[in-house]
Amino acid sequence: MRNLLLAITLLCAAPATAQIAPPVVTPPPAAPAITLELPEQALARDAGEYARDYGVPLDEARRRLAAQEDSVAATDALAAEFAGRLTGIVVEHRPAWRIVVVLAGSEPVPERRILAGGLTVPVVFRTGAGATREQVIWAMTWHQGAIRALLRRGPGMGLDPRSGELVVTVGASDAEAAGGADLLRDRIAAIAHVPVRISVVERVDRDLDLAGGARVWGAPGDGKRYTCTTGFAVTDGTRHGLTTAAHCADQMTYVDPHGGTVPLDYLGQWGWGYQDVQIGLSRLPAAPTLYDDAAKTLERPVLAQRSRAATRAGDYVCHRGETTGYSCSTVQLTDFAPAGDLCGGPCLPTWVAVAGPKCKGGDSGAPVFLGGTAFGMVKGASYRPDGSCAFYFYMSLDYLPPGWSLLRAASPDMAGSRAGTR
Repeated sequence: MRNLLLAITLLCAAPATAQIAPPVVTPPPAAPAITLELPEQALARDAGEYARDYGVPLDEARRRLAAQEDSVAATDALAAEFAGRLTGIVVEHRPAWRIVVVLAGSEPVPERRILAGGLTVPVVFRTGAGATREQVIWAMTWHQGAIRALLRRGPGMGLDPRSGELVVTVGASDAEAAGGADLLRDRIAAIAHVPVRISVVERVDRDLDLAGGARVWGAPGDGKRYTCTTGFAVTDGTRHGLTTAAHCADQMTYVDPHGGTVPLDYLGQWGWGYQDVQIGLSRLPAAPTLYDDAAKTLERPVLAQRSRAATRAGDYVCHRGETTGYSCSTVQLTDFAPAGDLCGGPCLPTWVAVAGPKCKGGDSGAPVFLGGTAFGMVKGASYRPDGSCAFYFYMSLDYLPPGWSLLRAASPDMAGSRAGTR
């Protein structure tokens, strides 16, 4: 998998550095008050959403989210310990908060307990999964073309970390044309050599449309103005930039919450296989913060980054998009390949899917986070026939362009760096 990703990276031509003209800055009117949140305040805000979603007291929600963050090192160690058998690691919220390690093979493993975030967290081992994570990812990556050839439309695919199955999502008409879900399952299993589950749902995966909101906008020459959401401030060591989705318009203009505008100089876009990211440069300093409310009156410092490998199904995360505002939900799949040809062709199983119900055009590029930890940037979503959001999927920050990294706050006290572009 690493060799494949390296090969794809080498196929993506490195964009030339743009010549940066002095920015024309529109001064903002009188500014509304903006509150810079401390890390504990940011996590408490997310905990409020968790408490509402799971019907627990706010203090319990805060403890659980603190345990979620504090347990990453322990689950990373478990993944290494059981690497040969590992199917997935899942955070469960009901009936109690616990961690489940799903393993292939029948040899039992006794329950353990870890201390995380002040909680004693049960770690339960479920054995008997049909395949390991590595086997299913390999099957999706190397047999994707053969699986797509069985269907009229490219299906969505992902690893179910709870069972070790390759889940293939198709529409009813595609399943019928292939001879029915059972026959299709058997044919795909014969190709992939892992357990397969066919999910027949009428659903469409697509990039989030460039509409709605007012954070960054671009006019590609068709007479329309398209809007996306900035993700995070990034740096290559000498320059600062802002990220958004690669499928957004080039030459974006940043609109701050006070009404002022700052043109961003287009550096380049990377949107193939496992990436969907664009970077715009500004001579104004970028701040390692992000807005986390619809009105953009609350900012939180970005202190850390979570890798895709350390992200678990069931992790609770939030995102803030220009159209849908601020909302939180749980990670569904960490190894997901969206349907169709959204990645300049088939997508690799490197995308992370997060349950709805909030996703809509204009959220493209939006930051995914929890507390002060950055997870990734929204690419697209899966919509039901009635237009409602089944889930959205994001690009992990693991896949920022070579040489670029997340701009992080040096300390929780960010008062001195709030004057820049965010």
